[in-house]
Amino acid sequence: MTRKEKSRILEALVARLSSTDYFYVVNTEGLNAEEVGDFRKECFQAGVVYQVVKNTLIGKALEKLGSGVDYSAFRQSVLQGFSGILFAKDTGSIPAKIIKDFRSRRKLEVPRLKGASIDKELFVGEQYLDDLSQLKSRTELLGELIGLLKSPVTRVMASIHSSTHQLAGLVQALAEKRA
Repeated sequence: MTRKEKSRILEALVARLSSTDYFYVVNTEGLNAEEVGDFRKECFQAGVVYQVVKNTLIGKALEKLGSGVDYSAFRQSVLQGFSGILFAKDTGSIPAKIIKDFRSRRKLEVPRLKGASIDKELFVGEQYLDDLSQLKSRTELLGELIGLLKSPVTRVMASIHSSTHQLAGLVQALAEKRA
C-alpha cells in the first residue's frame, strides 16, 4: 500500500470516526470467507458499517480525531492482532446485538468485542458485550423521560376528574333527597 493510499484511508477513517458517536473494534479472526460475508451482510442490513483496517491506521485516526478523549489506553490494549471496526449511526447497542445474534445463531465465539466507544465513553473487553447490547437509543430514553414526566400530571388530572364525578354524585343525591 502506497503512502498516498494510506493517507486517503486515514482521512476517510478520521471523517467516519468524527461523524459517529458509536464505534466498536472487533476481532473476526477465525471466521471463514463465507462467515465474514454473512457478518458483513447482517451489518449492512442493520445500517452498520463494518470495515477492516490496520491497527496503526486506527491508532493514527484516533490521535487525529481531537475529540477530547484520551484514546491512549484504548490504543494500547485494543489495537492488537486482527481488528475490524463497526460504525453505528443512531443506536450504540445495534453492533453489540449483531455480534451476539451472529455468535448465538452460528454457535461461534467470534466475532469478539475488543473495545467500543459509546458517546466518547470507552469500554475495553468482551465482558461489556451484554451491557452494550442493552443500551437504549436516545429516542427510547427521551420517550421514557417524557412518560415519567407525564405520569404525575396524568394522575393528578385523573384524581381531579374522579373527584368532580364524586362531588357531582353527592350533589345529585342531596338534590334527590330534598325532592
